[in-house]
Amino acid sequence: MEEIINKVANSKLVTVNLEDYYLAGNRAQIDISQWLYEGFVLREKDFRTTLKENDWSVYENAFVALSCSTDAVIPSWAYILITTHLQAYAKKVVVGDLPALESILYAEKLQQEDWTHLEDKMVIIKGCSSKPVPENAYLLLAQYLQPLVKSLMFGEACSSVPLYKKPKLS
Repeated sequence: MEEIINKVANSKLVTVNLEDYYLAGNRAQIDISQWLYEGFVLREKDFRTTLKENDWSVYENAFVALSCSTDAVIPSWAYILITTHLQAYAKKVVVGDLPALESILYAEKLQQEDWTHLEDKMVIIKGCSSKPVPENAYLLLAQYLQPLVKSLMFGEACSSVPLYKKPKLS
């Protein structure tokens, strides 16, 4: 009987799984239209009072996205004011929806990484994930890796899509 050899396991491919860079923690989205008059008009005095009376502790250690579900025109200072209330509790506050929050979290995490250990390696960016990995994270990772790696692929070792191959110097 002939021994079965796992060529994928024996290859020089290095897989980068973006799930490994997912920041654990609760995510929350706050729709600020709830604090606007009829969902559209920001009345400063009422807005400030509502913010002072709100229980911000429910956002303890959470990543928070601030958005407005109506077409109200929200001045920048309103989001900043909300952030001043969340500062003591939330890990991170952004303006946008949950996918935008996730993109920002990944961008910050990927920027902090030292990718030099992948220099001149054949790298696969793993495509499947069970955690919410935004498309922007894949793009950013590719931008960080391309100047370093010998080749860059996407998918799984058994069925990858070639993305980049470093030109050979002549």
